[in-house]
Amino acid sequence: MQDDVSTGGAETACRAADVVSVLLVVAPDPDHDPEVVERLVRSLRAEIVELNVESVRPGPSGAAPEGAKGSDPVTFGAVVVALSASGGVLSVLVETVRDWLGRHSTRHRVSLTIDGDTIELERASDAERRDLVDAYIRRHTGG
Repeated sequence: MQDDVSTGGAETACRAADVVSVLLVVAPDPDHDPEVVERLVRSLRAEIVELNVESVRPGPSGAAPEGAKGSDPVTFGAVVVALSASGGVLSVLVETVRDWLGRHSTRHRVSLTIDGDTIELERASDAERRDLVDAYIRRHTGG
C-alpha cells in the first residue's frame, strides 16, 4: 500500500486553496493486540481512500504501540486526509469514521482535527454523536 495516495491529479494543484487537511488519529482499544489494531487502522484508511478526497497520507508519527511490528506511521493510527472544503466531503469522511467505529464494538476512539479544532468520536449514543458531529461540520464548512 502506498504511503501517500493522491486522488486529484493535476486538478489538485488548481484547487489547493480550497483544500482542508484533516488529521485523523485512531486511539485503539488498549486491550487489542497491536497487529489487530494495525489491520483495523489500515481498513479505515482503505475506506477513506475510496472517498472523493484529494489525498491520504501518514500523519505525524509518535511512539509505536508496544509490540507493534514495523515502522509504518499508519501503524500508529495517524492519517492526514486532504479534502475539498466544499461539496460535503467532510460530512462523508465523518460518516465513514462513525460507521467504522460502529462496526467495531470495542473502545476505539478516533479524533479529527482541523486547524487545531478537534472532535473525538467514540461509542457515544447516536443522538449525542450526531449533534457533536453536526456542530463540528458546521464550524468547518460554514453551513
